[in-house]
Order: sequence, then structure tokens, then C-alpha cells
Amino acid sequence: MKILITGGAGFIGSNLTEHLLENGHQVRVLDNFATGHMRNLLPFFDRFPDSFELIVGDIRNLADCQRSVDGMDYVLHEAALGSVPRSVKDPITTNEVNIGGFLNMLVAARDAGVKRFVFAASSSTYGDSATLPKVEEVIGRPLSPYAITKYVDELYADVFARTYGIEYIGLRYFNVFGRRQDPNGAYAAVIPLFVKKLMNHEAPNINGDGEYSRDFTYIDNVIQMNMLALTTTNAEAVNQIYNTAYGERATLNQLVQYLREYLGEMDEAIAAIEPTHGPNRVGDIPHSLASIDKARRLLGYQPEYSMRQGLREAVKWYWDNL
Repeated sequence: MKILITGGAGFIGSNLTEHLLENGHQVRVLDNFATGHMRNLLPFFDRFPDSFELIVGDIRNLADCQRSVDGMDYVLHEAALGSVPRSVKDPITTNEVNIGGFLNMLVAARDAGVKRFVFAASSSTYGDSATLPKVEEVIGRPLSPYAITKYVDELYADVFARTYGIEYIGLRYFNVFGRRQDPNGAYAAVIPLFVKKLMNHEAPNINGDGEYSRDFTYIDNVIQMNMLALTTTNAEAVNQIYNTAYGERATLNQLVQYLREYLGEMDEAIAAIEPTHGPNRVGDIPHSLASIDKARRLLGYQPEYSMRQGLREAVKWYWDNL
């Protein structure tokens, strides 16, 4: 397959890039390095000189999108400005990238006649819905500008399917973690941030009392879902939105406990570090747990890594690479 991955220098995008290259596909990456890193891509130039290509560009620029999608069979659209707090601080840029950039990519994909457009949606779309587990057809009101943008993307994809005949699959990611997730920066995700703190013998700070819960999802489960979305021949599975998760949840307090345990096996002092607590973050969903029944039924999804199995793998990677 010839596949364009937008945001391919990022955490999820670079893992998808590596997996596809290792399985013999042609991969082109479009990235402006706003949040991604060249270090995530550098090994691919030498390892896959005939099947890897990088275009430095911005999805907010339609010409960049058109140039990138030219000749591609499929699009994996991972590029976005993530982070609820970032969107609260700067809703305009979040909107420009996540909605304007998404629309540019849809138009470019439509005009290039790509076979399927698979994109990163978000569990933030569930908003204030109290239903647990989260099922794809039941959502609430968005709680942040970021959540609005990711929901609008779903609406745009559906309109393009009905109006122009584009095939799409949207994957609502639930708190993805794993190798290459950046622990640095103001909007670092909770797991790499906590790992870095603990490895530095510093107390991780939990927002709230630590009883908010999340369906933490290891990167290899996400890769599996993207591959199923790319390759499914089930007509009923196309033009759908799917939860992309493991289907279990843990509180932030439990998360810190597990990280202390696993890191403590390598450095005993870490096991004794107690977290601190601060105020809840604006826009945060209290509890998140995915139903993965739809993905199992229509795509044949069988997640391989539980949260604890994934945490063990992630901790090993951070220990070797931080």
C-alpha cells in the first residue's frame, strides 16, 4: 500500500510509520514538527531508503496537503493539536489545525481519489455523557475546545462520505501511551510525565483526588486498530466511528501505584515516592471507559496489551531512552 501519514513525526504517527515500513508498505509523512520530532523519523531514512519519504509542510496549507496526498492509496490522518489544556489556552490555533487542517486533508484526499481516509478521533467527544462504558452512538456535550474540534471532524468525514463518496473510518483514541510519547513540554501526557518525574526522584502531581479514571491504551493496540481500519473489506465496517481502547479503566492513583511498582524494580527508591495533589483541570472528563464491542464485531479487533502489560513495556522503553 502507498500510505500518507499526517503527523508522522509524532508519538502515534511515528509508531504507525515504523509498523507499515516494516511490513513492506510505501509511507510518506507530512509534518510541520509543531509537536513531532525529527528524531522519531531519522532511523527510517537509512532503514527504508526506497519506501520512506518526508514532506515538511502544514495541514493548514491546502497546497501542502495536495502535494502530500498525490499518488497515495490511503491516508492515516494523525496530525492535530492535542491536549485539552492547550485548547483552553489557545482555542483559535486548535480550531485552525484540528478543523481547518482536517478539512484541507479531506478535500485533498477527495480530489486525489484516495481509497480510504482513516483519522484520529478522540474520546473527548463523549463530553459530559455519564454513560459507562462509552458506546459510539451516545455522546454528551463537549467540555473543551479540543473536544469540539474532534467532534466536528467526525461530522465533516460523514458529510464527505455521503456527499462525495469518500470512505472513512474514525478511531476515537482513549489515552494512548507507549514508546516515543514525549515526557517534555507544557502539555505532556500524564504517563510519560509521571515516569519522568519518578525517574528523577520527584513526586508526580495528580490533578484532583486521583479518583478520575481512564481507559489507558497501549500503542500496539492502536496500531492494530489502524491496520484493521486500513485493510477491512467488510462493507458494514466502513464510514464508521470506533472506540480504540482496551476496555478497562484505572484511576490516576492506581496508575501512580503501578508506575512506582514497575520503576521500583529498577530503582528501589522510586517505590517510596508519594504523589502530590492539585486542583482538577478545566475541561477534564471525570471517567472514561470504552466499549470495544463494535470494533470487535465489525473489524475483528482483539487488543493484545492490557494497561498493566503496556505499562511494563513503556517503562522499559523510558528506562532505556530517557
